Amino acid sequence: MKIAKEAAAAAAGAHEVSAGDLEAINRFAKKPLTAEEVYVFDMLLCDNDIDRDNERFSTDALEGLAPLFVGKTGIFDHNWTAEGQVGRIFRTEVVTDDSRASISGEPYAYLKASAYILRNEENRPLIADIEGGIKREISVGCSMGKAVCSICGEETSSARCGHVRGAVYDGRTCYTSLEEPKDAYEWSFVAVPAQKNAGVLKGFGQPAGKDTLKACVEAAGGSRAAQELAELEKLAALGARHLQDRRREMVRLGVLSDMGFERTLLEKAAAGMDGETVEAFIRAFSARADELLPVVCQLGRKKEKTAFTGNEYLI
Repeated sequence: MKIAKEAAAAAAGAHEVSAGDLEAINRFAKKPLTAEEVYVFDMLLCDNDIDRDNERFSTDALEGLAPLFVGKTGIFDHNWTAEGQVGRIFRTEVVTDDSRASISGEPYAYLKASAYILRNEENRPLIADIEGGIKREISVGCSMGKAVCSICGEETSSARCGHVRGAVYDGRTCYTSLEEPKDAYEWSFVAVPAQKNAGVLKGFGQPAGKDTLKACVEAAGGSRAAQELAELEKLAALGARHLQDRRREMVRLGVLSDMGFERTLLEKAAAGMDGETVEAFIRAFSARADELLPVVCQLGRKKEKTAFTGNEYLI
């Protein structure tokens, strides 16, 4: 199960670069960086409180995510391109505030990260935006192994759980607890905060190359979804064979229509067409072929005399 969790940059913001910071940063640098070459700031990645989608990371999940995010790169709006890389996390820690409790009743805890950005002309506007509080909200992408219902304790993908997130059962609000972190992908600067405590935009996301329907079904688990996907795959294969047959029919009629199209050209054109377009060409070519090769009735109706010239049998 792939999750995109958004959070706001921690209020602490930028801080002085210490010797410990440089030591951690230079584990990722090809050449040793100095304090003057880097801009360091802190972020609140995610917490254990319930967000507006009635989901939360458990405290154990935060502990598991902490080492996974060390070394992960920062980008913009989850756009996975090398050109968009702007920074890197070099340290994480789970911070617990015993003076307050999360909605679930546990002591409030959050995952804090320290990241660095190179101080250069290209990054000067970004650093100014961070300093000015413009670039504040961030989003993290990660993979979680389980999503557990707070009412019954079952995984939400299981047929045994019929509870609805946000609904109240015997005075208890149902929410999903995200458990067992598997991987961390990246953190992104985003625009709109939505999570109640951290000012976070919450949403689901998929890492590049893993956003297919099959990948979603495999991640969610459950035999019912797998069976439905298998049926859809059978229907898709049947539809693909039918479309291929119709493309061949389009090519055949196109050649018969004597409109100057070469077979190889028609085959290339048909290969890139969807079903609706193929059918449109079939209708047009068929009408043209009927004009060139009309069907001649050799047998007249009852009580009619039919004259034959012999041309009807010429090929």
